[in-house]
Amino acid sequence: MRERVTLRDVARLAAVSAKTVSRVVNDDAHVTPGTRARVQKAIAELGFQPNLVARSLRVGRADVVGLVVESLADPFFARLTSAVEQAAYERGLAVMVSSVGNQEPERESVIVESLLVRQVAGLIVAPMAQSHTYLAGPGRRTPIVFVDRLPEGLVSDAVLVDDLAAAETATRHLLDHGHRRVAFLGSELRNPTTRLRLAGYRRALAAHGLAGDESLVAVGAGTAAEAREAAELLLAAPQPPTAIFSSNMRCSLGLVPLLHGRGRTDVAVVSFDDFAMADSLVPAVTVLDHDPEVIGRAAAERLFRRLDEPDAPAETVMVPVGLVARGSGELRPPGHEGGDGHVPQDSLQDRVRHGAEGRASTMTTPHAQEGAR
Repeated sequence: MRERVTLRDVARLAAVSAKTVSRVVNDDAHVTPGTRARVQKAIAELGFQPNLVARSLRVGRADVVGLVVESLADPFFARLTSAVEQAAYERGLAVMVSSVGNQEPERESVIVESLLVRQVAGLIVAPMAQSHTYLAGPGRRTPIVFVDRLPEGLVSDAVLVDDLAAAETATRHLLDHGHRRVAFLGSELRNPTTRLRLAGYRRALAAHGLAGDESLVAVGAGTAAEAREAAELLLAAPQPPTAIFSSNMRCSLGLVPLLHGRGRTDVAVVSFDDFAMADSLVPAVTVLDHDPEVIGRAAAERLFRRLDEPDAPAETVMVPVGLVARGSGELRPPGHEGGDGHVPQDSLQDRVRHGAEGRASTMTTPHAQEGAR
């Protein structure tokens, strides 16, 4: 097997130092034309291939951006990543993707710092950490766009959805269909998104003159299995809910199979996030649909603009959320006047949008909301 040609082999053949070969490889302007030609000839004769990965780790890459997400196993972040990669490809950029892990927010700073050390051109981060002051130093010049929730303790570009308003819309939708015992199913309260969506749920109840019943609030579910367990407890209560607002996809993936497996499809459901087969079930699942691909592309485009205009004010881009009424969210509670659980065909086609259809709106503001997702 042929041994790999090294930089020193090229230097020996060209009768120059290894440092001079490195300067030629890195297109240093401080190399004379004669020396450059001699080195390039030696490179061609030996078939030398520079280690571009090692080079990028040493000197940085203007053609690589970093992306930090919670988990690529999460369908939401998988689709978001795909959109960022496509947008970067169209601009001639590559994407270096890192995953923090569902339950390990403390890893975020380590991963972000490792990408900054590699001098990527810019970063897109779906934040999990409780504080982002580690990025607030005066020497920080790498453009960063936060996606899906705002950073804590840092003013930066962000691409978000209005979680509070969307959650209020979902809860109000269930209340408008006659439900008064509406449960909230969510993940950890340390997550700003959970707090915002819970606040939206409570705001809708208050607007209907209902006092919040804390026995109907189930939070702390970080996985679909934990969401299923929490939903089982809700359904086993002496006064169970007649409707459930599932505040993220993982919770929905625990809740919906449970309801179908137990024959409890009489319980109305609105899911924050669409998911595979949601529109094929009977009843099909009513969802708050915020397209992760729209969010990913908007984040990439915001980063590209930041690269072009590094000194422009920070902007928050708001991506619209749509309530897609398919059936499960339109079920009425037992005994409700005028409702037997049947969903009229026209309501199945109903589609309510916040903001312009399919478009993201932009505002120049340091904090549009507390955080997201």
